[in-house]
Amino acid sequence: MKAALAPYRRKRDFAATREPTGDDRDIPTTALARFVVQKHDASRLHYDFRLEAAGVLKSWAVPKGPSLNPADKRLAVRTEDHPLEYADFEGTIPRGQYGGGTVMVWDQGTYHNLSSHKGKVVPLERAVDTGYAKVWLQGTKLRGAWVLTRSRRMTDAAGEDAGSGKEQWLLFKVDDAAAEPDRDVTSDSPLSAVTGRGIDQIANGRSRVWNSNRE
Repeated sequence: MKAALAPYRRKRDFAATREPTGDDRDIPTTALARFVVQKHDASRLHYDFRLEAAGVLKSWAVPKGPSLNPADKRLAVRTEDHPLEYADFEGTIPRGQYGGGTVMVWDQGTYHNLSSHKGKVVPLERAVDTGYAKVWLQGTKLRGAWVLTRSRRMTDAAGEDAGSGKEQWLLFKVDDAAAEPDRDVTSDSPLSAVTGRGIDQIANGRSRVWNSNRE
């Protein structure tokens, strides 16, 4: 078991949920680093933004989801690293379990790391540790350059601290050819990038507890 996944495993009862365990046998391989955005209808609907790095998925919860408008700086709360196989997870986590609710693979694809310092590429895991990461996404819904930057403190609309003490970041689109300031991508493209299903269909579907798109 990777030490990085210890918090992930500690929060879950794998006898009750069919989320991936993170055992080595579960880890798929790919030539390019993967990213996934999962729409998660838990206690509150949010989007989980995940980037493959150092053998795990670096993860953030984005309450409002990503925006194609470079002016929108979206709160992204850092969560525990997830196993690579989680990128294929579309189904339902039983109520009462950590993160209980329905999970959709809203977008997926590969990415190129654009993080650099003084002209040299910074490995993504190190970029995350330092609090600033820049990536180029090649997904079905999200493309082009994106930035994740750690902020000191964010508050919600009521002025209260958001994120329950977890690291708070900002996720935003770089102003490039893939930016669409007038488009609400989460509303325009609400369905799964893998199965074409909506949240309710996934929750009520035959394979609602676990669905991997790998043969």
